[in-house]
Amino acid sequence: MEAARALAALVGCERGVLARSTLHVFQDVFGGLGGHRFALCWDEGGYPVARWGFEPLVARGVPARGFRHHSPEALARLVAHESHRGRRPVVVCDGWCPGCGGLAPLDAYLEVVRRHEGLLVLDDTQALGVFGTPGPGLPYGAGGGGSLRWYGLQGPDVVWCGSLAKAFGVPMAVMAGGAEVMARYAARGETRVHCSPPSVADLHAALHAVALNRREGEALRARLALRVGHFRERLRRVGLSAVGGMFPVQRLRLPPGVEPRRVHERLGRGGIRTVLQRSRCGPEVSVSFILTARHGAAELSRAVEALVEAVHGSHRRRTRHAGVVRERERG
Repeated sequence: MEAARALAALVGCERGVLARSTLHVFQDVFGGLGGHRFALCWDEGGYPVARWGFEPLVARGVPARGFRHHSPEALARLVAHESHRGRRPVVVCDGWCPGCGGLAPLDAYLEVVRRHEGLLVLDDTQALGVFGTPGPGLPYGAGGGGSLRWYGLQGPDVVWCGSLAKAFGVPMAVMAGGAEVMARYAARGETRVHCSPPSVADLHAALHAVALNRREGEALRARLALRVGHFRERLRRVGLSAVGGMFPVQRLRLPPGVEPRRVHERLGRGGIRTVLQRSRCGPEVSVSFILTARHGAAELSRAVEALVEAVHGSHRRRTRHAGVVRERERG
């Protein structure tokens, strides 16, 4: 299929298999592992959809244990523990974490996997269309192929999974990897038998997105980098900051005592839509801005001005509330 071939080539794999969603993908990935003795090792900061995919295996007695977020050392200890019991590791992680704003150390993870003849299952939904092959003057790299392209990794022991719904805006997903491995998953995948495939409209949208990325992707990513840089500089000038580096999801660091939900609500009343985000690698709730290449510098400047008002308003309200509580306690 043309769309599957184009997407596999984009992310740096031999063959791709299409699905309706990443949940369908992970159902087939973990359902197709076969009868080998293995243990599931998942990064504790990972997106939960991958875990939903391997829960049926856990119910059948397959061991599954988490390791500390973005810690190759913790993974190595866990894998060594399972290896002593004769189990090969299946390591599950995300490529990019919008919670802490960093790429996973995939090169180090894969080194651990290869020492024990295991498998790396990667959810690269966030990085697809943003990161690519590193190069001078390219904060996101070139090509938009995602985390494997960024690290220059490939091999039959990597299964790449991702949704096109973020950067590409297409409601479908892809599983990609070595030709032999993908042929096995395509033959065994139960969702391919019992669930509907991506629609013709989705397939055309995917091909259009790949073609647009090929023609205009570098210019769009350059514009996006300028917008993210502008936003972060405006935050710095007003004494605020955000987690995320140059990634377009900017998770705000709010001052102590400022309630994120109130800031989110006040911005919403002003016509600025933000996302309330609970980090998977931390307990805190935060306000996030999601930037695109379509945003203008003036829009982002106004957004930061509105943010300052929302932060100050939230802080004043919280201070007044605390004062009333203290008065009641004294009374």
